[in-house]
Amino acid sequence: MLRRIYDWCIDAAHRPYAVWIMGAVSFAESSFFPIPPDVMLIPMSLARPERAWFYAMVCTVTSVLGGVVGYAIGALLYDSLGQWLIQIYGLSGKVEAFRASYAEWGAVIIIGKGLTPIPYKLVTITSGFADYNIWLFILCSIIARGGRFFVVAILLNRYGEWIRAQIEKRLGLWVALGAVVLVLGFVVAFKLI
Repeated sequence: MLRRIYDWCIDAAHRPYAVWIMGAVSFAESSFFPIPPDVMLIPMSLARPERAWFYAMVCTVTSVLGGVVGYAIGALLYDSLGQWLIQIYGLSGKVEAFRASYAEWGAVIIIGKGLTPIPYKLVTITSGFADYNIWLFILCSIIARGGRFFVVAILLNRYGEWIRAQIEKRLGLWVALGAVVLVLGFVVAFKLI
């Protein structure tokens, strides 16, 4: 099954709808969806390394736009939808402490957590809930998400063939490693928030 999904992403890189799907995943991941856009960004950039920069730009723009939706959830819908999403991730008791830290460390938190595998939706919703300056939030999101996606683009553009060979040789291992990093991101988020 992993091989079929990987092969689909590699093959989809040559189809026009793939960019739209990747953008939709990136948008949704910043506000409510648990799966990061790297699931498509990496295979598509491996299939077409010359377009890795474009894919990183699409992920950055759609992630920031999705982050604005997450911000709106926190600012406008926290008492209903926002609270529900925070409870799904088991962070109800920690939101107030996280909110208080925004007064002093808002930009550092947004950029730091935006660069890591910590679920970015937690940052976006809490930023809205904390009433963090929306324009500063957008600027920090561009820096963080752009930095994250363009590092992937640089690595895949420069070392794509070698990386692709390694991934295809041990696909199960790399998927398991990615899942572990994602789970560790959630664990770290629970401890830091």
